[in-house]
Amino acid sequence: MELEVAKDRWITVHYRLFDSDGEPVEHGEREITYLHGGYGDVFEPIELALEGRLAGFETSLYLEPEQTFGDYDPSLVRLAPRESLPEKLEEGMGFEGVPGEAPDGRIWIVTDIAGDQVVLDGNHPLAGMALRFELKVVEVSEADEDEIAEYRARGEG
Repeated sequence: MELEVAKDRWITVHYRLFDSDGEPVEHGEREITYLHGGYGDVFEPIELALEGRLAGFETSLYLEPEQTFGDYDPSLVRLAPRESLPEKLEEGMGFEGVPGEAPDGRIWIVTDIAGDQVVLDGNHPLAGMALRFELKVVEVSEADEDEIAEYRARGEG
């Protein structure tokens, strides 16, 4: 008997991600295997859409920013002195924290280097974007009690 997507089962999903204009955000298909049931590894609307489904199920979901990475927050953009960052620096590099500020758990991405100033952005790169997910359930399997306990112990549940 085939297993359906349910709490505390491992779910493998292939997905493609598009912006609101239908343009690919990432090229090609990606795969994720996660423990289903509200552990935060996938967005809640995705879990709800997959609940009770079998391997082979396909769907397309359109999610607003508040359902994914949130709205873009301009207050999460900082200027940092160039000399406070590594000598080898390029746009797209990420840092844990902003020099001179207390760590906040965010990854701050270099978005611009202008002379002696560097622009760091603490928003997720997809913040503020509505996204369409094309999803296909590839596999559903049981998680044993040890796996579930280990997952929860890592703070993921």
